Amino acid sequence: MKVVFLKDVKGQGKKGEVKEVSEGYAQNFLIAKGLASPATQGTVKQLDNQKKAEQRRKDQEKADAQALGVKLGEMTVVIKAKAGEGGRLFGAITNKQVAEALEKLGIQVDKRKIVMDEPIRTLGVTKVPVKLHSEVTASLNVQISEEK
Repeated sequence: MKVVFLKDVKGQGKKGEVKEVSEGYAQNFLIAKGLASPATQGTVKQLDNQKKAEQRRKDQEKADAQALGVKLGEMTVVIKAKAGEGGRLFGAITNKQVAEALEKLGIQVDKRKIVMDEPIRTLGVTKVPVKLHSEVTASLNVQISEEK
């Protein structure tokens, strides 16, 4: 009997898969517990529609991330900080401060997506990578200027 899995079943299949299983196992266990439903034309078509909708959503997220990446690549964020002699900062600029500066400009980026190996400790312009999507990484210019 062909069934469509509604949930992951260890050793049998993952959610959304269509598989052939014995009729007794399907009727007495999978369907009875709500783990699967019989694979009729309607349920298979519904499954295909769900997969297509999920793919469209993922494609839209990637397109939005790419558009934001282009926007971030063209801009420079200016952050003011106190500095001592030789352009050395008192303290450091972290990814949280960069995210807050972006938020003031009207761009919402989670601080965890701003990838900095170490905080910025000197004046000047620094390129900071921003991981917007699993496949999209943008480069943001962060200019640190001295606070008077």
